[in-house]
Amino acid sequence: MAHFNHFDFLAPFYDRFMKPMDPARMCALANLPVSGNLLDVGGGTGLKAYMLRDWVTGIVIADSSMGMLAQATKKTGLITVCSNSEELPFENESFERVIMVDAFHHVYDYHATSNELWRVVKPCGRIVIEEPDIQTLPVKIMAIVEKLALMRSHVVSPLTIRNCFPYSNAVANIEREGSISWVVIDKQSG
Repeated sequence: MAHFNHFDFLAPFYDRFMKPMDPARMCALANLPVSGNLLDVGGGTGLKAYMLRDWVTGIVIADSSMGMLAQATKKTGLITVCSNSEELPFENESFERVIMVDAFHHVYDYHATSNELWRVVKPCGRIVIEEPDIQTLPVKIMAIVEKLALMRSHVVSPLTIRNCFPYSNAVANIEREGSISWVVIDKQSG
């Protein structure tokens, strides 16, 4: 039986209703500009990554929703790839930066996803995962609403996300502001 993808349904309206990301904040967190490519996993319509286009060489949007990717193709300069986050179709160490904005809680398997993010980021690269902070009341309410809407959401704490990167050459930090958290993981060389 086919699985209903809420994001295919929401795609035509998504950019109009989503709160824009603060590009200065993401640039600081991702340590941009950088000479190289950025991968936005679960990047949907490309709305968030598109704001970073002047600070990287190229941007690839990977998402499992064809509807969202159809919207992303309307934005100049974005490369789109239909893929689940648990099995990214890229070679090892392909990207200088990997971001995942408001998408980690929608994946089927967050351990497999974090392994893939780590696999595709280059040594001396950085991963930034922006997520709703489940430790705040508004996010707890949002998580219940998304569960009731059968959106397969599973919001986990920033600490849980950080602990998905147990590698000896991983340096991870957590930042919070309001109901948002960022887990920033640096992949040290060696």
